Amino acid sequence: MTRRTLYDAVTRSRAAELYDEGYGVRSIADLIHVPYAAVRQWIDTYRSVGIEGLMVMGHKYNRYSFETKVAAARAVVDEGMPKAEAMAKFGIASMTPLKNWMKAYREGGPEALRPKPKGRPKGSASPPKKPTREQELERRVQKPEAENAYLKKSMALKAERRSRTARRQRP
Repeated sequence: MTRRTLYDAVTRSRAAELYDEGYGVRSIADLIHVPYAAVRQWIDTYRSVGIEGLMVMGHKYNRYSFETKVAAARAVVDEGMPKAEAMAKFGIASMTPLKNWMKAYREGGPEALRPKPKGRPKGSASPPKKPTREQELERRVQKPEAENAYLKKSMALKAERRSRTARRQRP
């Protein structure tokens, strides 16, 4: 269960209206009694994708092309563009994917942002190998050896039980 408080579309809409009226993020947070970090995220989303993106926030996952991911990450990491400006320029609805792309871009370059194949790879299970002649002969020898060891152990346990019961009956 998440500890984050979810706010309704009316609250987010009111924050956007106050922003359009000229209020700052901290003032909006105080006026509508919402944490500053949440309002800041809403305003960044509002500035980048508009009121429609703000209203569907938290309900819909956007998919971005490889080119968009690379361009946005490169703009912020290499060119020093502010994150909010990059979100607006490339139409990114949330700060989280942009931060993830930036991290991947720093660690592995543009190739780290390529889409990864989903699911289990086809043909990943190798077919069973046919045993060699030596392996087959070894298996054939080991089977009777294991059977003999089992029988010997069984006979020893039975003999031990017999000796215990024989001692108890005589007194």
